[in-house]
Amino acid sequence: MNRREFLKSAVVTGAALSVPPVLGLLAGSLEAAGRPDLCVACGSSPVASVRAALDGIGGIGRFVSRGDIVVVKPNIGWDRTPEYAATTNPEVVAAVVGLCIEAGAKKVKVFDHPVSDARRTYRQSGIAEAAAAAAAEVSFMDDRKFREMRIGGNTLKVWPLYTEAVEADKLLNIPIAKVHGTSRLTLGMKNLMGVMGGWRGRIHQRIDESLVDLAAFVKPSLVILDAVRILTANGPQGGDLRDVKRLDMIVAGADQVAVDAFGATLFGLKPADLGYVRIGQQAGLGKMDLEKLSIRKIDL
Repeated sequence: MNRREFLKSAVVTGAALSVPPVLGLLAGSLEAAGRPDLCVACGSSPVASVRAALDGIGGIGRFVSRGDIVVVKPNIGWDRTPEYAATTNPEVVAAVVGLCIEAGAKKVKVFDHPVSDARRTYRQSGIAEAAAAAAAEVSFMDDRKFREMRIGGNTLKVWPLYTEAVEADKLLNIPIAKVHGTSRLTLGMKNLMGVMGGWRGRIHQRIDESLVDLAAFVKPSLVILDAVRILTANGPQGGDLRDVKRLDMIVAGADQVAVDAFGATLFGLKPADLGYVRIGQQAGLGKMDLEKLSIRKIDL
């Protein structure tokens, strides 16, 4: 037994001696019941908004433990600078990486499978520099690390996925909110396509069902939606600043469906307007009825 295991054992034993089991379970249930499903933080500083949104749902320590290997999965799909809102805001990515390090993560990895040239997207997005400065291990995806995996979904049966994303202790999904010609919006579930290998265009035939199958298999621990800037037209690549709207907003939650449901409202849509949100709820992946969710809002 190493020191960490001994300390963990000692804490559990001490708690068992001092607190009746039923009371201990009740305390844990009450704490969980007091947490909101989503936290929406708005402010001029993306870094402060990220921290506030995560604190609002229980803090980064609820999702990342000491010694974890964590994958932070932003959208680095396009050869665009941050102001065009085609890729995740680099300040948001750096803030999440920093919080993971604070929580004691052993290693934080940042990568994506871009549509544009990887070297240009990593540089132009500002994500490579910002994430590395925050102590992340930033890498280009290695084709040798994709492996056929049995998804077992209703539509997506088998697909090559990136092993480092699937085998990490925790995966944090950090999408940007923007429009998309096929799925209507790119939010959390759509962002997970960045861990897929092969010809991803093939899933566009049944995009909504496929996204739900993928999300159910990958199961990110946390979704942090970047709505500092959103792309309202000509997505997912953008290229015209007139299509960008600044909201200065971060949305955080563990429920993938709930985060995407809230994201729909940023574009004047109802959650049910997105096929993958409807199907995700039907599949038991999460909840889309925002009126029945506890949503905490913080203005900084």
